Amino acid sequence: MSDKPWTTADIPDQTGRTFLVTGANSGLGLETTRALAGSGAHVIMAVRNEAKGRAAAAEIGAEQPGADLEVRVIDLSDLESVKAFAADFTGRLDVLVNNAGIMAPPRSLSPQGHESQFAANHLGHFALTGLLLDRIAAGADPRVVTISSLAHGHGRIHFDDLSGERNYSPTGYYGQSKFANMLFALELDRRLRAAASPVRSLVAHPGLSATNLIQSFSAPTRFVAKLVLPLITQSAAAGALPQLYAATDPRAEGGQYFGPDGKREYKGDPIIVQPVEAALDPETAKRLWDLSEELTGVNFQLPAAA
Repeated sequence: MSDKPWTTADIPDQTGRTFLVTGANSGLGLETTRALAGSGAHVIMAVRNEAKGRAAAAEIGAEQPGADLEVRVIDLSDLESVKAFAADFTGRLDVLVNNAGIMAPPRSLSPQGHESQFAANHLGHFALTGLLLDRIAAGADPRVVTISSLAHGHGRIHFDDLSGERNYSPTGYYGQSKFANMLFALELDRRLRAAASPVRSLVAHPGLSATNLIQSFSAPTRFVAKLVLPLITQSAAAGALPQLYAATDPRAEGGQYFGPDGKREYKGDPIIVQPVEAALDPETAKRLWDLSEELTGVNFQLPAAA
C-alpha cells in the first residue's frame, strides 16, 4: 500500500463485475454497497428483511441514478434459508463480501439449534461461501472477503460448549464468532492456494464503527453504548474502507487482513494489520472447518491444506 491514505476514490472501475454483499441494508454493508455501486459494479444486496433492503436500494438509487442494484432475501442464521438462496442464485458472481452479523444479544438459538451469533456470523457465511465457490471461481478477479472484528483477539472456539448452554456470555460468544470468521478466512486461503484456485480469500475489520449492531445488545448495555461509542468510533463509511480495499484493490493478496491504522486499530485509514497469533493455528482452523462442514452439511470441493 502507498503512503497516501486509501479512499473510495482509489476503487478501480468495477463496471461489468458482480458483488454479493450480505447485510447490505445498513451499516458497513450499506456503505460497501454504496461505494461499489458508485464504481460501476452490479451489487446484489443480500438482506434478511426485504422491505429494509429495498428502502436501502432506493436510498442509493436516489443518490446515484442508474445504480445497478438487486435485492435478494437471505437469513444467515438459518441454514435452510442459506441453501435456498444458493440454489436459486443465477448469473455471474465475482466477489462475495461476508459482511452480515449480529453482536452480543441475549442467548438464543438458530432454527438448527446453534447459538445465534455463531450461526449468523460464521456458519451461515461458511455455508454460503461453499455453495457459491464454483460460481465465484468462474468470475473475474474472484475474491471472498470475510469481515472479522477486533473482538477476534479475545475469542476462542468453545468446542465443548459451542452453543453456550453451560456458560453463555454475549460478548464472549461474539468473540467466538469473530474468531471463527478469522480462522475460516485464513484456512480458506490455505486451501485455495493448495488447489491452485484463482479465488483470493481475504479478511477485514472495521475498527470501532458507528453501526446498528448495538441494537442486539440488552437494553442496559445499549444505553451505555449509546453514550460511550460516539466518543471512540468512526463512521460506518470509514469502517467500510478496509473491506472495500480487500474486495477491489489489485494489490490485495489472499490471506491478508485489513483494518484501520489508528491506535489499537479503533479508527483510521485502511492498512494491512495482523490477527492474533492463535488465529494462525492451522490445527484449530482445521478442527473448526471439519466441524463446520458437519454442522452445515456443506462440503467444500477443495483439498485440505498441507
